[in-house]
Amino acid sequence: MNDDLGHPVSRHAPARRIVSLVPSLTEAMAATRPEALVGATDWCTHPADLDVTRVRGTKNPDRRAVLALKPDLVIANREENRELDITRLRDAGVQVWVTVIETLDEAFASMRRMFTDGLGWDVPDWLVEAEAAWQRPADRDGRRVAIPIWRDPWMVVGSRTFTGDLISRLGLVNAYADPVLNPGQDRYPHVEVDDIDADLVLLPDEPYVFTADDGPEAFPHIPTVLVSGRVLTWYGPSLVTARAELESALSGR
Repeated sequence: MNDDLGHPVSRHAPARRIVSLVPSLTEAMAATRPEALVGATDWCTHPADLDVTRVRGTKNPDRRAVLALKPDLVIANREENRELDITRLRDAGVQVWVTVIETLDEAFASMRRMFTDGLGWDVPDWLVEAEAAWQRPADRDGRRVAIPIWRDPWMVVGSRTFTGDLISRLGLVNAYADPVLNPGQDRYPHVEVDDIDADLVLLPDEPYVFTADDGPEAFPHIPTVLVSGRVLTWYGPSLVTARAELESALSGR
C-alpha cells in the first residue's frame, strides 16, 4: 500500500502503536482508538486531556524520542512536517504515512485511506458524520473574505489551501486565491495590512492568536469576525461541528 505521496508503507497487522506529528490527525487518532496513540507533538492540543509522550514540534520532532516509542506507524502531513524528518525516520526503519490535504474532499478521502490502508482500522463513525455534515450545498454568499494567519508581518490564506476550500464550501470567496491580489498564487502570501481588500476579515485564534483586542483594530473599515482556528483549519473530528460553528459565527455579519 502507498501513502498520499505514493511512498510504499508496509503493514502486516492493524497498527497498535501510533505517533502523530500533526495536531489534526492526533485528534483523529484519539477520537478513534486512543489506546493506540503513544506519541504526539507539543502542538497537539486536542483532546485537552491527551496524555501521551511529547516528541517536540511539527517542524523539529525529536526523532530519538519517536524511535524510542517503537511505533508501528508515524502519521505526518506534507505541509505540516519537513521532508528531511520523514526521510530520516524512514532511514531509521520507521514506517511513515504522509497525508496530502489541500481541499475538504481530499481531507475526507485521505483520512479514509489512512484509517483503512495505513492503519488497518475501520472507518470511524465521526468521519462518516463529518462527511454528511458537509454534503449540503451552501447558499451562495459571494462575499470576498481575507483570512490573516499572522501579523507583523501580515500573512493571509492564499491559493490551494484546505482553509480556502473550506470557506468556499460555505459560499464565501477567498479574496487571496484571486491572481490579481495574489499574482504568485502563493499559499500564504505576505501582504500590507492597509492593502487588504475584502468584504469580511476572518481572524482565527491560531497560528497567531487574534483576539478582540488584537486584530480587529487593524481593519477599521472592514467587518471582522473572530473564529476558532481549529474549526477553520483542522481536518479531523472538528469537521463534525465546524460547519455549524462557522455558519453561526458568520450569521448576521
